[in-house]
Amino acid sequence: MEAFLSSTLLVTLGEIGDKTQLLSLALVCRFRRPWPILAGVIIATLINHGLSVWFGDWLSAHIPEQWLRWILGIGFIGLGLWMLIPDQDEEIKADPRFGPFLTALVLFFIAEIGDKTQLATVALAVRFQEFWPVLLGSTAGMIAANLPVIWVAHRLAGERLERWAHRISAVLFIVFGIWALV
Repeated sequence: MEAFLSSTLLVTLGEIGDKTQLLSLALVCRFRRPWPILAGVIIATLINHGLSVWFGDWLSAHIPEQWLRWILGIGFIGLGLWMLIPDQDEEIKADPRFGPFLTALVLFFIAEIGDKTQLATVALAVRFQEFWPVLLGSTAGMIAANLPVIWVAHRLAGERLERWAHRISAVLFIVFGIWALV
C-alpha cells in the first residue's frame, strides 16, 4: 500500500502545473469531449509508466543497493530542482481527423517521454520494487492531477496558482530525495 500511495502522491504533485496538464486543457478546448480525452490520458499513462516501472525494476535487479540509494536520493533532489524551472508553453497541433481519443493518447504519450513524472516513476519502481502498486499509483496520480483540468480547472487556473503549485511540488521532491539519502 505504501508503494501505491507514495506513487499516487508524488505523481499528482509532480503533474501540478506540468505541460501535460496544459495539453489536457488544450485538447478539451479543441475537441470538447472530455471522456475520450481522459481515456487517452489513462491508456498513454499506463503504457508510458508501465515501461518506466519495468525499467526501474530492471535497475533495482542489476545495480547494487548502495548505489541505488544514492541514485534515488540525488534523482529526487534533481527532480525537485527541475520542478522549479517552469515548463515552456508548446503549441499543440492536434489533427482533428484522428479524433480526441487517439490524439490524446499519442500526444500525451509523447509529452510524458523524459518528463519529471516518468523519471519519478522509474525512481519509485527502484525504491519499492513493486510493479503493480507503483504503476497503478502513478496512473492514479496522473488522473488525479489531470481530471480537474479536464473538467473544471480551465475556469479557475491562473499563473499565480501554477507558480505556487510548482514550488510546493519542488520542495516535496527535494524532501523525498533527502529522506532517501538519510
